[in-house]
Amino acid sequence: MDIKQIFENNKKWIAKQLQTDETYFDKLGAGQAPEILYIGCSDSRVTAEEVMGLQPGEVFVHRNIANMVPNTDLNSMSVINYAVSHLKVNHIVVCGHYGCGGVLAAMQQSDLGILNPWLRNIRDVYRIHQQELDSITDEAEKYKRLVELNVQEQCINVIKTAEVQKANTERNLKVYGWIFDLHSGELIDLKIDFDEILKDITKIYKIS
Repeated sequence: MDIKQIFENNKKWIAKQLQTDETYFDKLGAGQAPEILYIGCSDSRVTAEEVMGLQPGEVFVHRNIANMVPNTDLNSMSVINYAVSHLKVNHIVVCGHYGCGGVLAAMQQSDLGILNPWLRNIRDVYRIHQQELDSITDEAEKYKRLVELNVQEQCINVIKTAEVQKANTERNLKVYGWIFDLHSGELIDLKIDFDEILKDITKIYKIS
């Protein structure tokens, strides 16, 4: 890739936006009021706004390897704090994708250096759901299911944060677990029943 081409592309993009709307950059510079916080994977094939058909200013985006939400990660915790407490988003999406390299790496037993503590979070997801996952004999299907379960557990991590717990006393903040299928381009809602999953432990994390 010629890096200089990126700046040429930028000029073309500016011209295209102004041709459609002369006030485009005035509006863009006026501030943001997104309704959605999107937590996704850093994979270069999965771009949040494009996948959802949204424009700049409509979604607040955080991406990392395998769309993780560890409570020890200051980056993701800061993003959730800002999105929920300051931007007042009403929807939080955790979106994984089939074919996730981070999830695949966590299924293997290789020493990946600095990635080891990060991938351990995914291995913890496997441990929590080991009975179900070990019952799947098809490795490809097991891989896909771990991608889905990882999304589910990261959604639960979002729900457990103090910001989300407090926000739910003020407004109806919704959390969603989605999957992006690289082979079809389809967004899949996992329709996770968080009320059922968390019914016995909700009071432990509740903050008023």
